[in-house]
Formats: sequence, structure tokens, C-alpha cells
Amino acid sequence: MPQINTATVLQICVLLSALPAQYFISQWYGTNSAQRLQVTQRIIGYWNSFIKSYLSLDAWTDRLKLWKAKTRNWYYGEKRTQGVEDEEEIHAYFAESTHIHSPKPESVQFNVGQVIIHRRFGYSGVIVGWDVKATAPKEWLQHKYPPEKQGLRETPHYRILINRANSFGKSTAYIPEEEITIIIGLEL
Repeated sequence: MPQINTATVLQICVLLSALPAQYFISQWYGTNSAQRLQVTQRIIGYWNSFIKSYLSLDAWTDRLKLWKAKTRNWYYGEKRTQGVEDEEEIHAYFAESTHIHSPKPESVQFNVGQVIIHRRFGYSGVIVGWDVKATAPKEWLQHKYPPEKQGLRETPHYRILINRANSFGKSTAYIPEEEITIIIGLEL
């Protein structure tokens, strides 16, 4: 008697399921071969998506990393220590802090939701966050602000959600207050 392993059983199951699948497609989806071909391609696309999402080692690795990060945040949210607060501050760059800034300091002139135009580049956008002074990695600050512009690092900075109709390429920007012009009467 020949030995049957798991791979052989899987191949037989796939072959046996192909015939009912073809019958189902021909009976329920379309009357001509072009429509059946389109439905078959769509089903194959769904199957490939399923394989990439649920049967891929990379997909499960990404899910595990996400779950680990969420679990860690939940755990440290309950037991907040000084080290964790410092770590959160380090990663709260570009006006993306998870903490609510309230009340807003007087040095910060504009509000979240105001519509702006960039003075130099001309794109429009909406303010979605702000920092009292530039909060970014040191390398980025050194690149963005050469020695003659170091004073701008200490001014309020805003995170801008750029209007994609401008075809500017980026979706967000982090800019100092001096580069912003508010469009009066518009607020989101």
C-alpha cells in the first residue's frame, strides 16, 4: 500500500475542489466566457489576498509585532513609570504627541483646525498639531536649520495636513510659525 503524506492529501483536496468551483462559476456568474474569466480572476485575487494576509509568515510576524506594541502600551498605561514617560517624549516628534496640550501657551499663535497657506511653497493645508518649539530628531533639526536659522528651532512649529489637490507630493509637513499664513474665515 502506498504511503500518503499531508502534501498528497492537500493536493487531492485542491484538485477535487476545482471541479465544483468551475461548475459554480459557470452556473452562477455570467453567461459568456469573458464574464466567467473576469469572475475567476477576481476569485483568484481574493484567494491570493487571503494567502498573503493569513497564510504568510511575514503577515503573522507583523501582526505579532503590532499586538506586542499594543499590549506593551496597555501594560505601561496602567503602570506608568518615569522611564516610560521619558521614552514617550523622545518619540513624540513633529507635533505627534499623544498628550493633550492644554491650555495652549500664548506663544503658540494658531489653532488646530485652521486652514493655512505655506508662504514659500504656496500649498494649502490644515493644522493638525503644534509644538511650543521644534521637537524632532537632532539630525533632522541640523539639516533643516543651518547655523544662520538656528533661532527658528525655538519658535512654535505646526504639523500640517497638506491638501492633496496641491499635488505637493507629501501628505504632511512640519513647519515653523513664520512660514504660515492663515486663511481667514475657514476652519475645519
